[in-house]
Amino acid sequence: MDCYLGIDIGTFETKGVLADAEGRILATAKRRHDMIVPQPGWAEHDAEKDWWGDFCVISKELIATAGIVPGDIKAVAASGIGPCMLPVDEEGTPLMNAVLYGVDTRAAEEIEELTAEIGEETLLVECGNALSSQSVGPKILWLKKNRPEIYARTHKVMNSSSFLVHRLTGRFVIDHYSASSSSPLYDIRTNRWSDRYAERIIEPERLPELLWSTEIAGHVTEQAAKETGLAPGTPVTAGTIDAASEAVSVGVLGTGEMMMMYGSTMFIILVTDHRVEDGRLWYAPWLFEGQHACMSGTSTSGTLTRWFQEQFARELDESEALRLLAEEAARAPVGANGIVVLPYFSGERTPIHDPHARGMIFGLDLTHTRADVYRGFLEGIAYGVASVIETYEEAGAGLARIAAVGGGTKNAVWSQAISDASGKVQEVAANTVGAAFGNAFLAAVAVGAAGREDIRRWNPVERSIAPEQKNRVIYDARYRTFKELYARNNDLMRGTEKRASDEA
Repeated sequence: MDCYLGIDIGTFETKGVLADAEGRILATAKRRHDMIVPQPGWAEHDAEKDWWGDFCVISKELIATAGIVPGDIKAVAASGIGPCMLPVDEEGTPLMNAVLYGVDTRAAEEIEELTAEIGEETLLVECGNALSSQSVGPKILWLKKNRPEIYARTHKVMNSSSFLVHRLTGRFVIDHYSASSSSPLYDIRTNRWSDRYAERIIEPERLPELLWSTEIAGHVTEQAAKETGLAPGTPVTAGTIDAASEAVSVGVLGTGEMMMMYGSTMFIILVTDHRVEDGRLWYAPWLFEGQHACMSGTSTSGTLTRWFQEQFARELDESEALRLLAEEAARAPVGANGIVVLPYFSGERTPIHDPHARGMIFGLDLTHTRADVYRGFLEGIAYGVASVIETYEEAGAGLARIAAVGGGTKNAVWSQAISDASGKVQEVAANTVGAAFGNAFLAAVAVGAAGREDIRRWNPVERSIAPEQKNRVIYDARYRTFKELYARNNDLMRGTEKRASDEA
């Protein structure tokens, strides 16, 4: 049997899928890990344990569960959270924990420095993006300034998927889609690393080789085969960031098609036939040469529901807690009895790009219940998504279809609130396994066993979530309050942060 292996590194767990050439899932596996938070605003992973360790365990488990021999796997594709910053030595050994994507806001000072030096207009022209906590360049500069001894020993700076590909093949590579998040180091005009900021940040030769996502990066080495259970010589693709694989998994391929990923954060990708220029949104070349992506993301969603459960529902069984909380929220009225939540518990990415933003629960009184507050959290995330959709429309990015994916699509209150608050229909595919399934498909594409359009056969649309007009009136009013709360309080948020540090 010919089959294809996809593995994805998430914020809190790693998932794997084995699929055959028709898209039938032969086996799935997952393994939990933790996000390391050494101090407020920092977010890290242990790449050796959380990335490579998980990959090895899951690969062996999938082979055993499916009852196949390693040679049946004809190609492997990996993805992971991104963009991340992981310095490694010449052997590919991590020199520190991996610094995670936009939820890690340690480089706020470097973002301001580089933006002032380079200029916002130049950044948009050369990189397609304003610098933010999502950008790798400022985090490398943070490394250079604050951990000079590690920077001096750094041979390459990797992300999650490029680290896995190196462990599998011995090659230092990264796909263009992932590389474009390394602003200001990647030049979107040439699809090449730029040497303009070599002296200020890092030399291009200390960055991985650029490939397109479905190019074969190399083949499984003898050592990697021993550790993963894969057959030596198995082709390995260049890989990509998890959100891109997730988009592919639900058929987001053509112009105007959008993926809305319910994960630890909300991440949104719109495929376009041209580059959308708007500093509030992110740009990247898409997985396939000639296509473009317009992206956005919040800083919290699943992380926020997890935090709420850990702080206010500890008596609930952990495996059932989020389901039970969702049932409670469903019994609370639309609009959460007047509660409006700003979900900026880790700052915020699009559209405000404010690492100093802070969370807020507004409108509390003594009649409110836990159900009201939890519903307010879900609706606060929905208002954040509505503001992102509004930004796409203001930027003139044509939106034809939204495909929703991720565990949050099973939460009826949450997914319905997003459709109601944004006024948009969401389509949910039959298979919501996510990025790991998308990787299995991309592995099949890479070796010619599937064409791009075959994903619609692998994973057809199962249901739709349409906005309910009676709810729109309530959410429109709450949404205006949501925006006004941030507008009136963002200066206080920054001031509170400074006072807290002064007191410390």
